[in-house]
Amino acid sequence: MSKLNKYKRFTVTSALPYANGPLHIGHLAGAYLPADIFVRYLRLKKKDVVYVCGSDEHGAAITIKAKKEDTTPQAIIDKYHAQIKKSFEDFGIAFDIYHRTSSPIHHDLSQEFFLNLYEKDEFIEKFSEQYFDEDFQQFLADRYIIGTCPNCGNPNAYGDQCENCGTSLNPTDLIKPISTLSGKTPVLKPTKHWYLPLDKYQPWLEKWIDTKEGDWKVNVFGQCKSWLKSGLQPRSMTRDLDWGIDVPLDEAKGKKLYVWMDAPIGYISATKQWAIDNGKDWKLYWKKQASEADESCLLHFIGKDNIVFHCIIFPSILHAHGEYILPQNVPANEFLNLEGDKLSTSRNHAVWLHEYLEEFPGRQDELRYVLTSILPETSDSEFTWKDYQARVNNELVAILGNYVNRVMILMHKFYDGKVESEGGQIVLADNHISNELGRFYGELEAALETYKFRQALQTVMEIARLGNRYLTENEPWKTIKTDPAAAKTTLHNSLVMIGHLASCLQPFLPHTVQKLVNMLNLPYSAIGLGEEIAFKNGHQLNPAVLLFEKVEDEAIDKQIQKLLDKKAATAPKAPEVVAPKENISYDSFATMDIRTGTILTAEKVAKTKKLLKLTIDTGIDTRTIVSGIAEYFEPEAIIGQKVTVLVNLEPRDIKGITSQGMILMAENAEGKLAFVSAPDGMHNGSVIR
Repeated sequence: MSKLNKYKRFTVTSALPYANGPLHIGHLAGAYLPADIFVRYLRLKKKDVVYVCGSDEHGAAITIKAKKEDTTPQAIIDKYHAQIKKSFEDFGIAFDIYHRTSSPIHHDLSQEFFLNLYEKDEFIEKFSEQYFDEDFQQFLADRYIIGTCPNCGNPNAYGDQCENCGTSLNPTDLIKPISTLSGKTPVLKPTKHWYLPLDKYQPWLEKWIDTKEGDWKVNVFGQCKSWLKSGLQPRSMTRDLDWGIDVPLDEAKGKKLYVWMDAPIGYISATKQWAIDNGKDWKLYWKKQASEADESCLLHFIGKDNIVFHCIIFPSILHAHGEYILPQNVPANEFLNLEGDKLSTSRNHAVWLHEYLEEFPGRQDELRYVLTSILPETSDSEFTWKDYQARVNNELVAILGNYVNRVMILMHKFYDGKVESEGGQIVLADNHISNELGRFYGELEAALETYKFRQALQTVMEIARLGNRYLTENEPWKTIKTDPAAAKTTLHNSLVMIGHLASCLQPFLPHTVQKLVNMLNLPYSAIGLGEEIAFKNGHQLNPAVLLFEKVEDEAIDKQIQKLLDKKAATAPKAPEVVAPKENISYDSFATMDIRTGTILTAEKVAKTKKLLKLTIDTGIDTRTIVSGIAEYFEPEAIIGQKVTVLVNLEPRDIKGITSQGMILMAENAEGKLAFVSAPDGMHNGSVIR
């Protein structure tokens, strides 16, 4: 018996895409295509389901994009919301509503959530030290800070999360943090915020997540257990930002809700808007009912980088509120790579959905098929254009398309496309085929209900392979002359099998199914999943059309070259090298005494911006050196730094301080400085020759 039968209705969500750029195939493979397949399956099973999504239009990512494009956040979200919405529609993602978090209904609901928790004293109010950019005179939201991840060493981790290893972070966790506004090291300043006490909810979270073992994907369950094992800490639910939803407190003027306090609530506000538009009761899909048997099954489809927010933070918010159901499952996918490299929006290393739809018109289902075949369900997977071509040509064209075309051509050739039988109704008349189809339907539903979409699609393709074998073995093009009745039976059985293919393909290839039902001249109601497929006597088929066309080498070469051109365009330019100075004699060089040393103390020189006063152990003595590096390094950050020192430079008075030497620095084309340090194992005073 299907596990789905225990639920009265379903609420399905896909992660809200940031409205700061277009969609690429990695997004599709992570959160949207799997959810769309599952929702289409639920609808075939006649389930009450609402599938919601929308643009995430708040947070630092939007303002960063606005700064880059020299425009306003509103202009950014309007531009990309429209583009994303159209791409989803053209591709065939069947949302019941695609909403946006800038809507008044969403602002109101997010503020209501915050006030609910505030009035219950769920928040911790505290002043904390947060990073501040002195050049721009503003506190820095998580995404305005990058630095080295303390977990994996990724030098470009954000202040809220490392996208390389998926670790959830706080800005102060980063090693060598840098402001993305000024490119400088920010300072810590106190500011008041409202924190969600995740540590308070940890005992409850542990019990709840333990109930998901064996049901949730191993990668999702494992990540959750890892975070819990590390111990949860309170997380700020407000931010010092000028873009987002206002914190609804008089004492919090100028502060906004943290994007992860607001974004998942977008699922609920989208459902509310859908309910208003369609005369439904949104509470049935989100709020606890009188009995669990009357509640909805809530499912979040996401990528692995969002697991912590959907399995830890959002459930904690819902739990603290008290009136809402919790997710039954969070079937997160891993990452999709592209041509041997990670997908990257910043490097433009991506296959953008809107570009694919323009360059491959009418071929949405080919991309749906290929992506479903390689979904990163339990580990990262890879998309290559050569593999795309091979799967389309060798599977869609040669197996599925070939079978349908052979049957339809023969039906029109021998019977003018008319289905006639003395029995009055044409149904499947082969016990072996019938038994095989029954087995395939069972495997298909079992795979879909456990979120194994790759396996489910392979099962459907087995039906097409079975059809090809049946047709080849029975050779109706030969038996039409020797045994016309057998030829007709073979083709009628094959026609019914095409009906079953159309039925099973509905979750996966909706545009192809439309072609199939048009050719078969059947309504969708005639191809219910797992139901008998039948043709009335005298039924007239429509002309045969090709389901798929081969992808030629030229089209693939063009796409590969396009990626190579993007890579070349975004590759770092070779820095300009400073011309060498005039040659000197060896005797002149030999007069310089360069030693290794260690910085013992460092402090800024009063009334200067550039100077630091350093005390350095040179191995031969301890001396003072004044260095013009204050704009590049914080004093406390360089204590203990190994350096190389020109020790026999004539002493010089700088701002009343006698400087006895010079530390050697390297400077790149952008003017950034780095210490020239001695290799490990060299003691202070080692001579540089």
